[in-house]
Amino acid sequence: MTLVGPLLMAAMILAPVYLSDLASGKATKIAVLDETGWFFQKFKNQDKIEFYYVQGDLETEKSKALVKGDFLLYIPLPELNIPSGAELYGSSQPGLNVRAYIKSVMKNVVETKRLMAKGIDPQVIKDTKTSINLVTFKVDETGAEQKSNTEVEVGLAYLAGFMIYFFIFMFGAQVMKGVAEEKSNRIVEVIISSVRPFQLMMGKIIGVALVGLTQFVLWIILTFVFVGIFQSGIMSGDIGSVMQAQQEQISGGAASGIDAAAFSQIGEVLGGINFQVMIVSFLFYFLGGYLLYSSLFAAIGSAVDQESDTQQFMLPVSLPLIFAVISSSVVIQQPDSSFSVWLSMIPFTSPIIMMMRIPFGVPYWQIGLSFGLLVLGFVFTTWFAAKIYRVGILMYGKKVSYGELWKWLRYKE
Repeated sequence: MTLVGPLLMAAMILAPVYLSDLASGKATKIAVLDETGWFFQKFKNQDKIEFYYVQGDLETEKSKALVKGDFLLYIPLPELNIPSGAELYGSSQPGLNVRAYIKSVMKNVVETKRLMAKGIDPQVIKDTKTSINLVTFKVDETGAEQKSNTEVEVGLAYLAGFMIYFFIFMFGAQVMKGVAEEKSNRIVEVIISSVRPFQLMMGKIIGVALVGLTQFVLWIILTFVFVGIFQSGIMSGDIGSVMQAQQEQISGGAASGIDAAAFSQIGEVLGGINFQVMIVSFLFYFLGGYLLYSSLFAAIGSAVDQESDTQQFMLPVSLPLIFAVISSSVVIQQPDSSFSVWLSMIPFTSPIIMMMRIPFGVPYWQIGLSFGLLVLGFVFTTWFAAKIYRVGILMYGKKVSYGELWKWLRYKE
């Protein structure tokens, strides 16, 4: 997966470009049968959508269009002489872009006719429409102002939070499965003769953590390498040419004043986000959250004889993470509320919630306090899990219940 993962990530990045190039091979042709006369020459040819106008009865024109593999757009004459709908016939399902364009053109034409019937110039209505550009600034304690963008910050928040959630579950499950497998194969009986149960548990947790961190770094590096290989045209010349054409379009668009301002604003927004704090926090919360939950996963793996028996104990351990994901929409809407602050301090939810709050700007003392509480939470869960692990790792042939786990916690060394 260290090699396959980046390949899949590169494919996800480049596949839309390649697929869009494949899908744009054949144009959709639409015959327009307009009984009202309102829409003659109103439908203009679009990218891969071609219109032509026909006259005749519905059944004849429908048969002609279907034989050629075209669509027939039939606009009937209503009783009140105001078109309110149309019918689109075809041997296949039309694309969403086709439906959207037809509805948009018909809506604009009908609205224009209605305005003119009431003596209102449609151009006057068009001139009154405007767009408001709302620029937001974050003002820190020193009074310094920095442009911000809620959409960019929300995207970063979701990305960081769900990556933490994904990695905690993925690598935590590896620890649980490894412990359960060693116990079921009786390998642990040999290992336990040389090391203490606590040392064995911590060795497995830390080992998988270092493997996970190494794999994560390799994924990032190899993903960029594979994307670069694809873009260079080594794997496919078509993909490289398509992406180069898109980049030229973007560069050409950036030359205009509006696009240049948009690119400049995005650059200012990204410059206002403290990526150093985000990266350091991500690594810390990944390791802290993983260590906290993997110790509990290790305890679950040691308490059962078969991997299928872990399900009854997985739900209570997973609930805080699931609750953090469910609460993400509230946290992103109100990142500075008491609810969001408290969830970012509780060790069981802070790895996800705090990573979602950081792109919006969090005081350093809150990040530091959250770091400290997460470390204390890891120490507590490790002590808690070790008491279960040292008994359960050598316990066989007994169906473990929550009452049995409570007895193991009360055992004294």
